[in-house]
Amino acid sequence: MQSMSSEYVVELRNCTKIFPGVVALDKMQLAVKPGEILGLIGENGAGKSTLIKVLTGVHKPDEGEIYVNGQKQTFKNPNESAAAGIACVYQELNMEKQLSITDNIFINKWIKGPGGLLDYKTMHEKAKDVMSSLGQDVDPTQAAGTFGMGIQQMIEIAKAVLIDAKTIIMDEPTSSLGEKEVEQLMVTCRKLRDNGVGIVFVSHKLEELFELCDRVTVIRDGQYVDTRDIKDWDNDSLIAAMVGRTLDNLFPKEFGTKGAVALKAEHLVEGGVLDDVSFEAYRGQILGFAGLVGAGRTETMRAIFGADTLDSGKIFIDGKEVRIKSPSQAIQAGIAFLTEDRKGQGLVLAESIRNNLILANMKGFCNGPFLNQKRILERGRENIESLRIKTPSIDEIVGQLSGGNQQKVVIGKWVNTDAEIFIFDEPTRGIDVGAKIEVYNVMNRLVKQGKCVIMVSSEMPEILGMSDRVIVMRGGRIMATVDRDSKHFNQESLMKAAWGGTLDD
Repeated sequence: MQSMSSEYVVELRNCTKIFPGVVALDKMQLAVKPGEILGLIGENGAGKSTLIKVLTGVHKPDEGEIYVNGQKQTFKNPNESAAAGIACVYQELNMEKQLSITDNIFINKWIKGPGGLLDYKTMHEKAKDVMSSLGQDVDPTQAAGTFGMGIQQMIEIAKAVLIDAKTIIMDEPTSSLGEKEVEQLMVTCRKLRDNGVGIVFVSHKLEELFELCDRVTVIRDGQYVDTRDIKDWDNDSLIAAMVGRTLDNLFPKEFGTKGAVALKAEHLVEGGVLDDVSFEAYRGQILGFAGLVGAGRTETMRAIFGADTLDSGKIFIDGKEVRIKSPSQAIQAGIAFLTEDRKGQGLVLAESIRNNLILANMKGFCNGPFLNQKRILERGRENIESLRIKTPSIDEIVGQLSGGNQQKVVIGKWVNTDAEIFIFDEPTRGIDVGAKIEVYNVMNRLVKQGKCVIMVSSEMPEILGMSDRVIVMRGGRIMATVDRDSKHFNQESLMKAAWGGTLDD
């Protein structure tokens, strides 16, 4: 890295940060030029969050230096980092939804008029100006919570612009935005860059990096790997740098032996949600469910799992009709359901990995009335090894793990039941390429054991990469069922069905 520091607005040099049992950053480097968008990418657990927290004064590095415009800095807290011109727009927005846009933008930075009263006239004007400079024509007196995620994010960016931040870190900024909002965000990022702001853009989505960034820095296992101009990267080289190995095959599909029908749904109806849904899922296969958001895929799975109530219809497991009125009955019937929302429904974040792994099958780990700790420990260690959960110990609190590792704990929890039918709802949402492959390998193993796997996914390459058969839904109905060897087993046909078109034979 060049020694001429002042060509960078922010520079990290050889920063190390150690937490008990984990080296989170190991001689980490990062350098951001004024007026550039620097992509930052790495797998879950690579150290991106820790790096951001070091830059924003949340964590103090154990070794190494931070330079801002060539001046060495030591941040004791986030206020000092902000005063030096570094701002961060976090993935989980830091928003007081009941307060107005103006209040959110000026919180702790109030403008006071004569007599020490808050000068709302000036603040509203400035808030309106800064929002319109970001392409948002909004009324700043309105409560922030009345606007969508895209505008709420612009309010966060407005705070950074207002303190005249010279470096803005965007942490997975597109993860909860729609397509139009993502376009608007990209326009805003380019505008900020043209005004000389350095942007660190953290993303899992490779296509965003190629569309937006000038350079990309890759980190892995807490260490700096490489920085190159965007034209010197391609998908394959980025992925190889991220995971430390080439992934010749992003979807390591293995084929099981197609067995009997494990799950059969007949004429499922739920008012306004599901309209006469019938399908069969076989042992030894992955059945993919594709469709646009709101097509009814998750609702179908929730109804089968007893989380939502059906108005009519029948469900058969291994040829026998079952009446499932609750998730506990579904678990008894041998169904496992990995929900899309792992934090809200999949895990107890304040509990250890050890306890989360037995949540769905406590009975199976009991000797009489007591939990068999020896068996729990043995099985937990097996899960950690086979799922490659990155953790200092089995007693680590799940909330401390990265998103990808949390997802693996959810999978471990269900693998530890006696389930025969596994429903994966968006199993790889928000996790990186390396963790995705491990999730696919779990599916492969289940299929090889003759289990039945159902996968709901909005990612078409994932559906095509891993499914043996695909069902396409739209508006609570099944539009098409396509086998892997069909001429319609391609993105164009599946999208056509998802948009309501019919597929010819």
